[in-house]
Amino acid sequence: MPEQVVADRGKASRNLYAFGATSFFNDTASEMAYWVVPAFLLSLGAGPDKLGFIEGVAESVASFAKLLSGYLADRFPRRKPIVVSGYVVANAVKPVLAVATSWWHVLFIRFCDRIAKGVRGTPRDVMLSESVERGRIGSAFGLLQAMDSAGAIAGPLLALWILSHYSIRGVFWAAAIPGLVSILVAIFGVRETGTSKAQPGKHANESDRRKPIHLPLKFYYVLFAVTLFSLGNSSDMFLVLRAQNLGIAASHAPLLGLVFNVTYTLVSWPAGRLADRVSKRVIAAAGYLVFAIVYFVFATQASLLLIWITMGFYGLFYALTNPVLRALVAGTVSAEVRGRAFGIYYFATSVATLLASTVTGELWKHYGPALPFYLSAGIALISAALLLVSRRVEPSA
Repeated sequence: MPEQVVADRGKASRNLYAFGATSFFNDTASEMAYWVVPAFLLSLGAGPDKLGFIEGVAESVASFAKLLSGYLADRFPRRKPIVVSGYVVANAVKPVLAVATSWWHVLFIRFCDRIAKGVRGTPRDVMLSESVERGRIGSAFGLLQAMDSAGAIAGPLLALWILSHYSIRGVFWAAAIPGLVSILVAIFGVRETGTSKAQPGKHANESDRRKPIHLPLKFYYVLFAVTLFSLGNSSDMFLVLRAQNLGIAASHAPLLGLVFNVTYTLVSWPAGRLADRVSKRVIAAAGYLVFAIVYFVFATQASLLLIWITMGFYGLFYALTNPVLRALVAGTVSAEVRGRAFGIYYFATSVATLLASTVTGELWKHYGPALPFYLSAGIALISAALLLVSRRVEPSA
Protein backbone atom coordinates (compact mmCIF):
# COMPACT_ATOMS: atom_id res chain seq x y z
CA MET A 1 0.00 0.00 0.00
CA PRO A 2 2.72 2.57 0.83
CA GLU A 3 4.42 1.81 -2.51
CA GLN A 4 1.11 2.38 -4.31
CA VAL A 5 0.60 5.71 -2.53
CA VAL A 6 4.08 6.84 -3.54
CA ALA A 7 3.45 5.76 -7.13
CA ASP A 8 0.15 7.64 -7.25
CA ARG A 9 1.75 10.77 -5.86
CA GLY A 10 4.57 10.48 -8.39
CA LYS A 11 2.08 10.22 -11.24
CA ALA A 12 0.17 13.19 -9.88
CA SER A 13 3.32 15.33 -9.72
CA ARG A 14 4.35 14.18 -13.18
CA ASN A 15 0.99 15.15 -14.66
CA LEU A 16 0.95 18.53 -12.95
CA TYR A 17 4.36 19.48 -14.29
CA ALA A 18 3.80 17.86 -17.69
CA PHE A 19 0.58 19.80 -18.18
CA GLY A 20 2.38 22.92 -17.01
CA ALA A 21 5.21 22.45 -19.52
CA THR A 22 2.77 21.65 -22.32
CA SER A 23 0.78 24.79 -21.54
CA PHE A 24 3.98 26.88 -21.46
CA PHE A 25 5.14 25.88 -24.93
CA ASN A 26 1.65 25.85 -26.43
CA ASP A 27 0.90 29.33 -25.14
CA THR A 28 4.28 30.58 -26.32
CA ALA A 29 3.23 29.58 -29.83
CA SER A 30 -0.28 30.98 -29.45
CA GLU A 31 0.76 34.34 -28.00
CA MET A 32 3.42 34.86 -30.64
CA ALA A 33 0.59 34.99 -33.16
CA TYR A 34 -2.35 36.28 -31.11
CA TRP A 35 -1.19 39.83 -30.39
CA VAL A 36 -0.29 40.62 -34.02
CA VAL A 37 -3.52 39.27 -35.53
CA PRO A 38 -5.42 42.62 -35.23
CA ALA A 39 -2.66 44.45 -37.12
CA PHE A 40 -2.48 41.57 -39.63
CA LEU A 41 -6.22 41.81 -40.25
CA LEU A 42 -5.97 45.56 -40.80
CA SER A 43 -3.26 44.92 -43.39
CA LEU A 44 -5.72 42.62 -45.17
CA GLY A 45 -8.39 45.34 -45.16
CA ALA A 46 -10.52 43.95 -42.31
CA GLY A 47 -11.82 46.25 -39.54
CA PRO A 48 -13.35 45.83 -36.07
CA ASP A 49 -16.54 44.26 -37.43
CA LYS A 50 -14.58 41.47 -39.14
CA LEU A 51 -12.48 40.99 -36.02
CA GLY A 52 -15.63 40.63 -33.94
CA PHE A 53 -17.11 38.15 -36.41
CA ILE A 54 -13.94 36.04 -36.53
CA GLU A 55 -13.58 35.90 -32.76
CA GLY A 56 -17.27 35.25 -32.32
CA VAL A 57 -17.29 32.30 -34.71
CA ALA A 58 -14.07 30.95 -33.21
CA GLU A 59 -15.49 31.01 -29.69
CA SER A 60 -18.82 29.53 -30.76
CA VAL A 61 -17.26 26.41 -32.30
CA ALA A 62 -14.98 26.10 -29.27
CA SER A 63 -18.03 26.15 -27.02
CA PHE A 64 -19.63 23.16 -28.73
CA ALA A 65 -16.30 21.31 -28.70
CA LYS A 66 -15.97 21.90 -24.95
CA LEU A 67 -19.48 20.63 -24.32
CA LEU A 68 -18.84 17.45 -26.31
CA SER A 69 -15.42 16.84 -24.80
CA GLY A 70 -16.91 17.20 -21.31
CA TYR A 71 -19.32 14.37 -22.04
CA LEU A 72 -16.52 12.24 -23.49
CA ALA A 73 -14.30 12.92 -20.48
CA ASP A 74 -16.93 11.37 -18.18
CA ARG A 75 -17.85 8.50 -20.49
CA PHE A 76 -14.43 7.22 -21.60
CA PRO A 77 -11.59 6.32 -19.22
CA ARG A 78 -8.78 7.21 -21.64
CA ARG A 79 -8.65 10.97 -21.99
CA LYS A 80 -5.03 11.47 -23.03
CA PRO A 81 -5.68 10.84 -26.78
CA ILE A 82 -8.35 13.56 -26.75
CA VAL A 83 -5.98 16.02 -25.09
CA VAL A 84 -3.04 15.23 -27.38
CA SER A 85 -5.15 15.49 -30.54
CA GLY A 86 -6.26 18.96 -29.49
CA TYR A 87 -2.66 20.14 -29.16
CA VAL A 88 -1.71 18.57 -32.49
CA VAL A 89 -4.45 20.26 -34.51
CA ALA A 90 -4.02 23.67 -32.88
CA ASN A 91 -0.29 23.80 -33.50
CA ALA A 92 -0.57 22.42 -37.02
CA VAL A 93 -2.79 25.29 -38.21
CA LYS A 94 -1.05 28.27 -36.58
CA PRO A 95 1.81 28.49 -39.13
CA VAL A 96 -0.78 28.50 -41.94
CA LEU A 97 -1.49 32.14 -41.00
CA ALA A 98 1.79 32.95 -42.75
CA VAL A 99 0.22 32.25 -46.16
CA ALA A 100 -3.19 33.84 -45.47
CA THR A 101 -4.23 36.50 -48.00
CA SER A 102 -7.81 37.23 -46.91
CA TRP A 103 -9.69 37.75 -43.67
CA TRP A 104 -11.70 34.58 -44.22
CA HIS A 105 -8.43 32.60 -44.25
CA VAL A 106 -7.82 33.92 -40.75
CA LEU A 107 -11.39 32.93 -39.86
CA PHE A 108 -10.78 29.34 -40.97
CA ILE A 109 -7.50 29.08 -39.06
CA ARG A 110 -8.99 30.54 -35.89
CA PHE A 111 -11.91 28.12 -36.33
CA CYS A 112 -9.56 25.12 -36.32
CA ASP A 113 -7.43 26.48 -33.48
CA ARG A 114 -10.38 27.17 -31.20
CA ILE A 115 -12.15 23.88 -31.86
CA ALA A 116 -8.90 22.08 -31.02
CA LYS A 117 -8.62 24.05 -27.77
CA GLY A 118 -12.22 23.21 -26.96
CA VAL A 119 -11.61 19.51 -27.50
CA ARG A 120 -8.57 19.31 -25.24
CA GLY A 121 -9.45 21.80 -22.50
CA THR A 122 -12.17 19.96 -20.59
CA PRO A 123 -10.53 16.50 -20.39
CA ARG A 124 -7.23 18.16 -19.45
CA ASP A 125 -8.90 19.98 -16.56
CA VAL A 126 -10.59 16.79 -15.40
CA MET A 127 -7.28 14.90 -15.54
CA LEU A 128 -5.56 17.66 -13.59
CA SER A 129 -8.26 17.71 -10.90
CA GLU A 130 -7.91 13.91 -10.59
CA SER A 131 -4.12 14.18 -10.26
CA VAL A 132 -4.13 16.19 -7.01
CA GLU A 133 -5.85 16.06 -3.64
CA ARG A 134 -9.11 17.98 -3.33
CA GLY A 135 -7.55 20.54 -1.01
CA ARG A 136 -4.88 21.38 -3.62
CA ILE A 137 -7.08 21.83 -6.69
CA GLY A 138 -6.89 25.60 -6.56
CA SER A 139 -3.10 25.50 -6.26
CA ALA A 140 -2.87 23.03 -9.17
CA PHE A 141 -4.95 25.19 -11.48
CA GLY A 142 -3.00 28.23 -10.33
CA LEU A 143 0.32 26.60 -11.21
CA LEU A 144 -1.04 25.45 -14.57
CA GLN A 145 -2.21 28.98 -15.29
CA ALA A 146 1.12 30.46 -14.19
CA MET A 147 2.97 28.22 -16.65
CA ASP A 148 0.43 29.05 -19.34
CA SER A 149 0.86 32.78 -18.85
CA ALA A 150 4.65 32.41 -18.58
CA GLY A 151 4.47 31.10 -22.13
CA ALA A 152 2.38 34.16 -22.91
CA ILE A 153 5.35 36.27 -21.78
CA ALA A 154 7.84 34.34 -23.87
CA GLY A 155 5.56 34.49 -26.93
CA PRO A 156 5.29 38.30 -27.24
CA LEU A 157 9.02 38.68 -26.50
CA LEU A 158 9.86 36.31 -29.33
CA ALA A 159 7.34 38.05 -31.57
CA LEU A 160 8.93 41.45 -30.84
CA TRP A 161 12.37 40.12 -31.71
CA ILE A 162 11.11 38.51 -34.92
CA LEU A 163 9.24 41.69 -35.93
CA SER A 164 12.47 43.65 -35.62
CA HIS A 165 14.02 41.43 -38.29
CA TYR A 166 11.13 40.00 -40.29
CA SER A 167 7.48 40.66 -41.14
CA ILE A 168 4.34 39.57 -39.28
CA ARG A 169 4.26 36.45 -41.43
CA GLY A 170 7.65 35.46 -40.04
CA VAL A 171 6.10 35.41 -36.56
CA PHE A 172 3.51 32.89 -37.73
CA TRP A 173 6.17 30.60 -39.21
CA ALA A 174 8.30 30.73 -36.05
CA ALA A 175 5.30 29.77 -33.86
CA ALA A 176 5.57 26.22 -35.24
CA ILE A 177 8.68 25.48 -33.13
CA PRO A 178 7.30 25.85 -29.58
CA GLY A 179 4.06 24.33 -30.87
CA LEU A 180 5.89 21.15 -31.81
CA VAL A 181 7.60 21.00 -28.41
CA SER A 182 4.22 21.22 -26.65
CA ILE A 183 2.94 18.26 -28.65
CA LEU A 184 5.97 16.13 -27.74
CA VAL A 185 5.67 16.97 -24.03
CA ALA A 186 1.98 16.04 -24.06
CA ILE A 187 2.68 12.72 -25.78
CA PHE A 188 5.58 11.59 -23.61
CA GLY A 189 4.96 13.42 -20.33
CA VAL A 190 1.27 13.06 -19.47
CA ARG A 191 -0.08 9.90 -17.82
CA GLU A 192 -3.68 8.67 -17.83
CA THR A 193 -5.74 9.25 -14.68
CA GLY A 194 -9.13 7.75 -15.56
CA THR A 195 -8.35 4.06 -16.11
CA SER A 196 -9.99 3.17 -12.79
CA LYS A 197 -13.35 3.84 -14.39
CA ALA A 198 -12.94 0.71 -16.45
CA GLN A 199 -12.68 -1.54 -13.38
CA PRO A 200 -16.36 -1.89 -12.31
CA GLY A 201 -18.52 -4.48 -14.02
CA LYS A 202 -19.88 -3.85 -17.47
CA HIS A 203 -23.50 -3.94 -16.40
CA ALA A 204 -22.91 -1.47 -13.61
CA ASN A 205 -21.23 0.89 -16.06
CA GLU A 206 -24.08 0.65 -18.55
CA SER A 207 -26.59 1.30 -15.78
CA ASP A 208 -24.66 4.33 -14.56
CA ARG A 209 -24.48 5.80 -18.05
CA ARG A 210 -28.25 5.68 -18.40
CA LYS A 211 -28.83 7.55 -15.14
CA PRO A 212 -29.86 11.20 -15.53
CA ILE A 213 -27.22 13.74 -14.60
CA HIS A 214 -28.16 16.06 -11.74
CA LEU A 215 -25.81 18.93 -11.05
CA PRO A 216 -26.26 20.82 -7.76
CA LEU A 217 -27.92 24.21 -7.44
CA LYS A 218 -24.70 25.88 -6.33
CA PHE A 219 -23.10 24.93 -9.66
CA TYR A 220 -25.93 26.55 -11.63
CA TYR A 221 -25.76 29.70 -9.51
CA VAL A 222 -22.05 30.09 -10.25
CA LEU A 223 -22.75 29.28 -13.90
CA PHE A 224 -25.37 32.05 -14.09
CA ALA A 225 -23.08 34.68 -12.57
CA VAL A 226 -20.11 33.76 -14.75
CA THR A 227 -22.19 33.53 -17.93
CA LEU A 228 -23.67 36.96 -17.28
CA PHE A 229 -20.16 38.35 -16.90
CA SER A 230 -19.11 36.67 -20.16
CA LEU A 231 -21.82 38.60 -22.01
CA GLY A 232 -19.61 41.66 -21.48
CA ASN A 233 -16.27 39.92 -21.86
CA SER A 234 -15.49 40.27 -25.56
CA SER A 235 -12.23 39.13 -27.17
CA ASP A 236 -9.07 40.74 -25.78
CA MET A 237 -8.23 41.70 -29.34
CA PHE A 238 -10.61 44.63 -28.88
CA LEU A 239 -8.35 45.91 -26.11
CA VAL A 240 -5.42 45.70 -28.51
CA LEU A 241 -7.43 47.45 -31.22
CA ARG A 242 -8.52 50.15 -28.78
CA ALA A 243 -4.92 50.68 -27.66
CA GLN A 244 -3.91 51.17 -31.28
CA ASN A 245 -6.90 53.49 -31.72
CA LEU A 246 -5.56 55.62 -28.86
CA GLY A 247 -2.09 55.89 -30.42
CA ILE A 248 -0.05 52.79 -29.51
CA ALA A 249 1.81 51.50 -32.57
CA ALA A 250 0.72 48.18 -34.05
CA SER A 251 4.31 46.91 -33.75
CA HIS A 252 4.02 47.31 -29.96
CA ALA A 253 1.01 44.99 -29.70
CA PRO A 254 3.14 42.01 -28.54
CA LEU A 255 4.57 44.28 -25.83
CA LEU A 256 1.03 44.90 -24.60
CA GLY A 257 0.69 41.15 -24.26
CA LEU A 258 3.97 41.01 -22.36
CA VAL A 259 2.88 43.65 -19.83
CA PHE A 260 -0.46 41.91 -19.32
CA ASN A 261 1.04 38.44 -18.91
CA VAL A 262 3.76 39.43 -16.44
CA THR A 263 1.05 40.23 -13.88
CA TYR A 264 -0.95 37.17 -14.91
CA THR A 265 2.04 34.88 -14.37
CA LEU A 266 3.14 36.34 -11.04
CA VAL A 267 -0.33 36.27 -9.42
CA SER A 268 -1.94 33.08 -10.83
CA TRP A 269 -0.30 30.53 -8.54
CA PRO A 270 -0.66 32.63 -5.35
CA ALA A 271 -4.31 33.26 -6.27
CA GLY A 272 -4.90 29.54 -6.78
CA ARG A 273 -3.27 28.68 -3.47
CA LEU A 274 -5.29 31.38 -1.72
CA ALA A 275 -8.45 29.88 -3.25
CA ASP A 276 -7.75 26.64 -1.35
CA ARG A 277 -7.92 28.56 1.93
CA VAL A 278 -10.55 31.30 1.54
CA SER A 279 -13.76 31.91 -0.41
CA LYS A 280 -13.30 31.38 -4.13
CA ARG A 281 -16.37 33.53 -4.77
CA VAL A 282 -14.79 36.57 -3.13
CA ILE A 283 -11.55 36.18 -5.08
CA ALA A 284 -13.42 35.85 -8.39
CA ALA A 285 -15.63 38.86 -7.55
CA ALA A 286 -12.48 40.91 -6.90
CA GLY A 287 -11.29 39.88 -10.36
CA TYR A 288 -14.52 41.14 -11.89
CA LEU A 289 -14.04 44.50 -10.15
CA VAL A 290 -10.56 44.74 -11.67
CA PHE A 291 -12.09 44.00 -15.09
CA ALA A 292 -14.64 46.80 -14.64
CA ILE A 293 -11.89 49.30 -13.81
CA VAL A 294 -9.82 48.29 -16.84
CA TYR A 295 -12.72 48.58 -19.27
CA PHE A 296 -13.77 51.91 -17.80
CA VAL A 297 -10.28 53.29 -18.42
CA PHE A 298 -10.21 51.96 -21.98
CA ALA A 299 -13.59 53.58 -22.64
CA THR A 300 -12.12 57.01 -21.91
CA GLN A 301 -9.57 58.99 -23.88
CA ALA A 302 -6.81 57.79 -21.58
CA SER A 303 -3.16 58.73 -21.94
CA LEU A 304 -0.77 56.20 -23.46
CA LEU A 305 0.99 55.79 -20.10
CA LEU A 306 -2.30 54.97 -18.40
CA ILE A 307 -3.12 52.42 -21.11
CA TRP A 308 0.18 50.63 -20.47
CA ILE A 309 -0.39 50.64 -16.70
CA THR A 310 -3.98 49.45 -17.09
CA MET A 311 -2.93 46.62 -19.41
CA GLY A 312 -0.62 45.35 -16.69
CA PHE A 313 -3.46 45.68 -14.18
CA TYR A 314 -5.65 43.62 -16.53
CA GLY A 315 -3.46 40.58 -15.86
CA LEU A 316 -4.68 40.69 -12.25
CA PHE A 317 -8.24 40.11 -13.47
CA TYR A 318 -7.27 36.90 -15.23
CA ALA A 319 -5.19 35.64 -12.31
CA LEU A 320 -8.07 36.17 -9.87
CA THR A 321 -10.67 34.48 -12.07
CA ASN A 322 -9.33 31.92 -14.53
CA PRO A 323 -7.73 29.35 -12.16
CA VAL A 324 -10.05 30.23 -9.29
CA LEU A 325 -13.28 29.70 -11.23
CA ARG A 326 -12.09 26.35 -12.55
CA ALA A 327 -11.27 25.26 -9.02
CA LEU A 328 -14.70 26.54 -7.94
CA VAL A 329 -16.46 24.47 -10.62
CA ALA A 330 -14.46 21.36 -9.70
CA GLY A 331 -15.45 21.80 -6.06
CA THR A 332 -19.18 22.21 -6.66
CA VAL A 333 -19.77 18.80 -8.29
CA SER A 334 -18.84 15.17 -7.69
CA ALA A 335 -16.00 13.50 -9.59
CA GLU A 336 -18.42 11.37 -11.67
CA VAL A 337 -19.88 14.40 -13.47
CA ARG A 338 -16.93 16.76 -13.33
CA GLY A 339 -16.30 16.49 -17.08
CA ARG A 340 -19.87 17.45 -17.93
CA ALA A 341 -19.79 20.29 -15.39
CA PHE A 342 -16.65 21.71 -17.00
CA GLY A 343 -18.17 21.18 -20.46
CA ILE A 344 -21.38 23.04 -19.57
CA TYR A 345 -19.37 25.81 -17.88
CA TYR A 346 -17.11 26.29 -20.89
CA PHE A 347 -20.02 26.01 -23.32
CA ALA A 348 -22.14 28.66 -21.60
CA THR A 349 -19.28 31.12 -21.18
CA SER A 350 -18.05 30.60 -24.74
CA VAL A 351 -21.50 31.21 -26.24
CA ALA A 352 -21.76 34.36 -24.14
CA THR A 353 -18.31 35.45 -25.34
CA LEU A 354 -19.46 34.86 -28.93
CA LEU A 355 -22.34 37.26 -28.38
CA ALA A 356 -20.08 39.73 -26.57
CA SER A 357 -17.51 39.83 -29.39
CA THR A 358 -20.17 40.17 -32.08
CA VAL A 359 -22.06 42.91 -30.23
CA THR A 360 -18.86 44.78 -29.37
CA GLY A 361 -17.79 44.79 -33.00
CA GLU A 362 -21.13 46.13 -34.17
CA LEU A 363 -21.45 48.73 -31.39
CA TRP A 364 -17.91 49.92 -32.12
CA LYS A 365 -18.71 50.19 -35.83
CA HIS A 366 -21.91 52.24 -35.34
CA TYR A 367 -21.33 54.15 -32.08
CA GLY A 368 -17.60 54.19 -31.51
CA PRO A 369 -15.45 52.29 -28.97
CA ALA A 370 -16.55 53.97 -25.72
CA LEU A 371 -20.07 52.52 -25.51
CA PRO A 372 -19.16 48.78 -25.62
CA PHE A 373 -16.39 49.29 -23.06
CA TYR A 374 -18.71 51.11 -20.63
CA LEU A 375 -21.31 48.38 -21.12
CA SER A 376 -18.79 45.63 -20.33
CA ALA A 377 -17.70 47.43 -17.16
CA GLY A 378 -21.30 47.67 -15.93
CA ILE A 379 -22.02 43.98 -16.55
CA ALA A 380 -18.85 43.04 -14.64
CA LEU A 381 -20.02 45.01 -11.58
CA ILE A 382 -23.38 43.20 -11.56
CA SER A 383 -21.70 39.80 -11.87
CA ALA A 384 -19.33 40.61 -8.99
CA ALA A 385 -22.31 41.48 -6.83
CA LEU A 386 -23.99 38.15 -7.67
CA LEU A 387 -20.93 36.20 -6.53
CA LEU A 388 -20.66 38.19 -3.32
CA VAL A 389 -24.30 37.63 -2.30
CA SER A 390 -24.31 33.90 -3.09
CA ARG A 391 -23.31 32.75 0.42
CA ARG A 392 -26.66 31.05 1.09
CA VAL A 393 -26.63 29.27 -2.24
CA GLU A 394 -23.03 28.15 -2.02
CA PRO A 395 -21.86 28.09 1.57
CA SER A 396 -18.85 25.85 1.03
CA ALA A 397 -17.04 27.88 -1.65
